[in-house]
Amino acid sequence: MSSIRRIHALAVNTVREAIRNKLLYALLGFGILMIASGVLLASLSYVEVDEILQDVGLGAIRFFGSGIAIFVGIGLIHNEVDRRTIFTILSKPVSRAEFLVGKWAGLTITVWLQLLLMGVAFVVVSMGAEATLRPEHALAIAMIGLELMVLVAIATFFSAFTTPMLAGLFSVGLWLIGHLSRDFYALGQQAEDESVSRAASALFRVMPDLEVFNKTLEAVHGLPIPLAEVGMAGMYALGYTVSTLMLGAMIFARRDFK
Repeated sequence: MSSIRRIHALAVNTVREAIRNKLLYALLGFGILMIASGVLLASLSYVEVDEILQDVGLGAIRFFGSGIAIFVGIGLIHNEVDRRTIFTILSKPVSRAEFLVGKWAGLTITVWLQLLLMGVAFVVVSMGAEATLRPEHALAIAMIGLELMVLVAIATFFSAFTTPMLAGLFSVGLWLIGHLSRDFYALGQQAEDESVSRAASALFRVMPDLEVFNKTLEAVHGLPIPLAEVGMAGMYALGYTVSTLMLGAMIFARRDFK
């Protein structure tokens, strides 16, 4: 069996395991409810009603999609270790790196399926409220999908060597930092101390820049989203994901499960 086939088998099994997780459906349900609540929030304003409705909807998709990526993802490896099934899996011709990548791939597929469902809810609510839908909305949701792919890699990385609680805290922390990293970098560049400026630059290169995937403003206000930016975001997501998984695989290979 080739490496790709082994990873595929692990990914399929991970999807089956993830869709049985009750937390996934709870977060998905809250996400759809929040998307629908945009109609009520938009009705409180007499101006930019459509913009408020869709801003709330896209924000809910990002927030609850991230919750699914992190809080479902951090338990995947821990559950295998806790149930001792990881010994059965690794006793077969499956490397630890393949196991990690298979888990990441399966959860990414699961998260994208949930993203699709929330995207359908967003379209239904927008059509019901007679709000304008544009190609930019589809691009914005696709960019959220790239962000979630990176978040799954981050959650997989932390769950490879620490407890679910710590993995959750670290993943949420990086998610928050990822959306504020540009602000931290800008503040650092304004500092008079050159060492602070260099430290801010170094941290900006290491920390994820999740704002590169945030195109809500453009989609809501009908501004064009250049395809070049979408392509660059895709390459950034792929590069950060591969780097994170490689580092996670190196640590996971040295982990003692006894």
